[in-house]
Amino acid sequence: MDVRLTSEQQQLRDAAAKLADDLGPGSVADLDDQTRIARLEKAVDATGFRTLRSDGASGVEVAIVAEEFARGLVDVPFLGPVLADELTAHGVQAPTRSDEQESVDLTRSLAGVVESPAELGELSEQDAGRWRALALTVTCADLVGAARGAHALACEYAKVREQYGATIGSYQAVGHLLAESLALIEGSISVLRHAAWAVDELPAVEAIEAARVAKIYCARAALTVCETSIQVHGGIGNTWECLAHIYLRRVLAATETWPVKLEELTIGFP
Repeated sequence: MDVRLTSEQQQLRDAAAKLADDLGPGSVADLDDQTRIARLEKAVDATGFRTLRSDGASGVEVAIVAEEFARGLVDVPFLGPVLADELTAHGVQAPTRSDEQESVDLTRSLAGVVESPAELGELSEQDAGRWRALALTVTCADLVGAARGAHALACEYAKVREQYGATIGSYQAVGHLLAESLALIEGSISVLRHAAWAVDELPAVEAIEAARVAKIYCARAALTVCETSIQVHGGIGNTWECLAHIYLRRVLAATETWPVKLEELTIGFP
């Protein structure tokens, strides 16, 4: 597999990133801005990002959008609609669902997600398995994007926060924490790209296995990166106003959606 993005995929990534940067929440207070949310909802709907699969997009391309949306804390439903669209792409009409249950995730990114939709029973074993592989993969993308966002937040803070007459980013201890987080993110991107490629290119059983490996790695890495971001922020990192906890909440929610245990893997076991 070639992990490099094509020019079209890079354009898709840029478009998703711009939407997230322009209309995503820039502060915790923005999460309650209904005017902004309405504009964001309209923009996401207009772009067709939620119907990527029925429009012929690959698993890689869906993951690209999911990752950028998580990085920018896009707080309108995406994963639920895109997975419903995957069913539609296989000729099964998924009913419209409204899921506004209370969640630790204040961005409501998982609204509408159903972990075991009844409509899967109408699909072939291969197609149902491919749906599950995509479901796992998009949550991995959400984890990677949230980790990237939390890391960027910490890096920006480290550039401006001064202690003892110097920015804290100039201190080796802080620099090492941020470097270790970046290494975890790069590793997560690698396993995510493989899982996203596998959705369409490998048999369903192998695609699910690749997604499970990615989920375990990305979940652990993202949690560490978010906790590190809070640590770099110091005291302010534990306050409601700091966006670091929003990223952490999103990671916790994505981790517990289609959770995977190490014992479920067959790779590396006789």
